[in-house]
Amino acid sequence: MATKIFSPTPPLISSTSATTKTPVLPKAIVSRCLRTSLSAVVAATAVLTMVPALPAAGEGNQPYKLYYGTAASAANYGGYGGNSDRKTSAEYVYDVPEGWKERLVSKVEKGTNGTDSEFYNPKKRTEKEYLTFLSGFRQLAPRDVILNNLALSDVELQDLIAGADKVVSEEKKDEETGQVYYLYEIDGVGKHSLITVTCAKNKLYAHFVNAPAPEWNRDQDTLTHLRDSFKTVSSSS
Repeated sequence: MATKIFSPTPPLISSTSATTKTPVLPKAIVSRCLRTSLSAVVAATAVLTMVPALPAAGEGNQPYKLYYGTAASAANYGGYGGNSDRKTSAEYVYDVPEGWKERLVSKVEKGTNGTDSEFYNPKKRTEKEYLTFLSGFRQLAPRDVILNNLALSDVELQDLIAGADKVVSEEKKDEETGQVYYLYEIDGVGKHSLITVTCAKNKLYAHFVNAPAPEWNRDQDTLTHLRDSFKTVSSSS
């Protein structure tokens, strides 16, 4: 707080003399005023140093780990091999938020609906990402046909599409590899879904990112990042 030093009392003018004399402040008063001003400066400096610094750009962003998926058939599925082996034989990759848990996919499930991998948020298990694949697809069909075919083997997806407020689709091409992807966004009743579909190695890969409406509204940037992180891995990679 700034300290105001009061002006000295105006000099008295004698009726018999025009000479003025400026009084001198006592040393004690001057010393006290200087101490007060110095204390105010020190206090202001202390307050400034206690204000927390703003985080630098990029701080606080969600950290991720890269998952390598092999898309092995049910007959060859056994869960063996370390991460190095998985990386060598990977057919696709996608990012997983730190802290999310992997759900072990059973051999029966892999054989019936083609689910190859799945991760979920332990705080809300219905906020998740997973990948399914089907063999025997050499190329992508029209976007609406692909989405309808996916829904045939997924009752939840059927219901989501049937009650959706909006279904948006687009085609995206990876400029580096030339790989073509179909992107779908389904805004359903109480649920949001992002789906990415592509064909490679005679297989149809479908990557899903699902979340209830509250989690979608909260984690939209993270969930969109998960969708964009999915890509197939070429044999030369």
